[in-house]
Amino acid sequence: MRSASITINSAALTHNLTQVIKAIPEQTKILAMVKADAYGHGVKNCLSGLQQADGLGVACFTEAKQIRDLGWQKELVLIEGVFSQQEWAESIAAECQSIIHHQHQVEWAVNQLPQLDSPCRTVWLKLNTGMNRLGFEPEELVSVAQTLVDAGYKLILTSHFANADRPAHASNANQIKIFTEALQQLRSQVDANIKASLCNSAGIINFPECHFDWVRPGIMLYGSTPLDAISAKQLNLQPVMTFEASLMAIHNIAAGAPVGYGSRFVANRPIVKGIVSIGYGDGYPRVVDGSAWVSVQPFDDATHSNKNSSTANARMSYKCPVIGRVAMDMIAIDLTDVPNPSVGSKVTLWGDPKKGAPSVDDTASSAHTLGYELLCRVTQRPIRITQ
Repeated sequence: MRSASITINSAALTHNLTQVIKAIPEQTKILAMVKADAYGHGVKNCLSGLQQADGLGVACFTEAKQIRDLGWQKELVLIEGVFSQQEWAESIAAECQSIIHHQHQVEWAVNQLPQLDSPCRTVWLKLNTGMNRLGFEPEELVSVAQTLVDAGYKLILTSHFANADRPAHASNANQIKIFTEALQQLRSQVDANIKASLCNSAGIINFPECHFDWVRPGIMLYGSTPLDAISAKQLNLQPVMTFEASLMAIHNIAAGAPVGYGSRFVANRPIVKGIVSIGYGDGYPRVVDGSAWVSVQPFDDATHSNKNSSTANARMSYKCPVIGRVAMDMIAIDLTDVPNPSVGSKVTLWGDPKKGAPSVDDTASSAHTLGYELLCRVTQRPIRITQ
């Protein structure tokens, strides 16, 4: 059987959520982001590790419905809001709160009021503070907020950082200023009880003065760094996903021999080449450069197994460069420095650096992207294992 697998560590997810809890004031609530199927981890695999969160954030109602069907009963927020009057009605029935970022959503909310005791009587009002993606402009805000409050809604003012991963970026101070001034204006002119939410993962770490009433951690929950220059390990975050496969073939390659599509790699010495049962059809990025590597754990000679073996778990993993172009179903790696590699040996594409594996951020750097993208792009072909 082809051995590509993704293992989800619920304990690591809980650990990362605990790091958020430690970083914020006791009264601040946590909206854990689980959009894009929990950043590719599978939301059904992650709910048990997120029980200490006060609510979950999703991109759309389809994601919310799945989570309700899985039994989640706490707050559930549609971060993009609803896309029609009908969906507004469906979201009320499913007790999902919505972000309101556009005038047509205001009209839907006013035209159809939830019951007085419904959690949907709270809406998240989106302010554009400089991201220039979604949200009302500051000069529109008082009028929109007053309309919603007059209709009977409670408000949470929210916005989104554009450069929170780089704390010295000038836009951060400007966005914070716009947000805090708007919040003060709303509380003085519309409703003194309006709450606020500004910080994503990077904001939680870099701007503790802006934690307000709700924070919205995302990528840090899954053990990938949200910061430009600080690693997940330095932040005491643990990887939740381990992406693994195995060696399916081993060959000796002479100096001057090419490997893979386009003959991009040419051996400059005799090497031992391994073929791994993984590729971009599984979610490993095709565009990695020459810095990409994986870890290989050879078989234990005594047991001839590196699975379910305490001896194997203690054995060394070896760093092996990815060579040639990544194919749909296979990648080639350089095994020359691995003693006694065997077909079936475990290969970790990304996982826990403490166990000798590259982190997802390491692989993302080799692909000139972010860990967010790699996690969200894993496909359904690898088998899923939840610990």
